Amino acid sequence: MKKYLSFFRIRFIAGLQYRAAAWGGIATQFAWGFLTILMYRAFYETSADSFPMTFSALSTYIWLQQALLAMFMFWYFDNEIFEGITSGTIAYELCRPCNLYSMWFVKNMAVRLSRAVLRCVPILLVAAFLPDPYGISLPQSFEAGALFLISVILGFLVLVSLSMLVYISAFYTISTQGIRMLATSVMEFLCGAVIPIPFFPVVLQRVMYVLPFASVQSTPFLIYTGYINGIEALHSIGLQAIWLVLLMTAGILLMKCSLRKIVVQGG
Repeated sequence: MKKYLSFFRIRFIAGLQYRAAAWGGIATQFAWGFLTILMYRAFYETSADSFPMTFSALSTYIWLQQALLAMFMFWYFDNEIFEGITSGTIAYELCRPCNLYSMWFVKNMAVRLSRAVLRCVPILLVAAFLPDPYGISLPQSFEAGALFLISVILGFLVLVSLSMLVYISAFYTISTQGIRMLATSVMEFLCGAVIPIPFFPVVLQRVMYVLPFASVQSTPFLIYTGYINGIEALHSIGLQAIWLVLLMTAGILLMKCSLRKIVVQGG
């Protein structure tokens, strides 16, 4: 465990060095957040009663999405891992006295968290001082805040577990572009990143909530806004935990199967 913590610390500190990129990302996320909120405002002006969430709750959802974008963005993949698989340099990593799945898992966690730390605080601070209903509000209750923290941790781990499956798929493909584009498109749509899940038809909502993608960011954000509360929130967190165990188990087994058949440089 000590070696993985050391690896996490190294990658996390290295990720904090890219401050210029962080400021560029913050400016982009502010612009995107404002544009998205104004777009929804136009729809709410026509008939606010026909929408499942209040406009204030929706604004909070969007600002949480932007503040934690670096942590939850599906389209980020570590090109070093893909390059290592396709070029054969993964052989050097296999010589290390550590589990490859755990090392990649920790590496992804560290990089995502380092980017989120640099970006989330400025966005949350500015959003907190925006006039109602355009800014971010506090959780509905202390219980909702506590459940949100638990849910956001589980959602983050579920995302990394999903990303690991995409990395492992590179063992079985000639080019990784196809699987990356397909995985990103499917996961972004089904997790509520494009449109919040409550805005979908009820039939589709039932399917989307059961899938692992909703467990990533939709569940914690909806708990924060109070859309999911009480027993329903506990059930959603339980579903997150179940998907985390299943995805990690599938990733570990698939990694073992892949490494048994791997051929590096024809040897």
